[in-house]
Amino acid sequence: MTQHPGLLRTAPLPGETTSSLICRIASRYGMEAKVLRSCWQWRNYPPGHDGGGARADAEVLLNAAGRQLLAGLCGVEEDVLARALPSWGQEDAKLSAGRNGVPAAAWRTGGAVAGPVAFGCRLCTARRTGTAVRVVRYAPRWERVCVRHGRWLLDADAHQPLEHLDVRGVPEVAAAQRRWTGVARRAARAGAEPGRVFALAHAVVARWWEQALHWERETI
Repeated sequence: MTQHPGLLRTAPLPGETTSSLICRIASRYGMEAKVLRSCWQWRNYPPGHDGGGARADAEVLLNAAGRQLLAGLCGVEEDVLARALPSWGQEDAKLSAGRNGVPAAAWRTGGAVAGPVAFGCRLCTARRTGTAVRVVRYAPRWERVCVRHGRWLLDADAHQPLEHLDVRGVPEVAAAQRRWTGVARRAARAGAEPGRVFALAHAVVARWWEQALHWERETI
């Protein structure tokens, strides 16, 4: 595929997976993601679920030539991409096995690269980019509620069709998200990691849920 670098600028979103950015670039050029991915030499196969189907949290690692190619396709400087994409610059043994100067890529799962992966809010994406497309980004589980649009963003590693839960009718969820910054700050002052505080709170709520009467009858 012949492409003019920077013809259509596609800026990365903070914490976005490289795979997600490639998909958005392909959408900007009006092509399928697999067509754009053919610009790189792939060292392995994309990860899938045990029962079949592609994983939404699939991640991509690139060699130096591959990163240069991606920067040209999206029209964004490499230092900007390095700050936005957590997987940027991470090396892989499979990438060093090929010819120098050839854009190469290797598949991984996001959780094995830079931590938990979740779907982004499509409404926020549309607000920033003008297009309501799917975005996958690295985000700890205590930063998953979009307060602006009342959406609880779900893990991208589960084999299910939902990207978010609508929690506009449960304002307590958004309120809790707003309070989390203060909770994390107090936890740090007390010498506790915010992640451990969240894990404890999650365990308590999950235990309450398991003991709730007729909880299995609940529906979304």
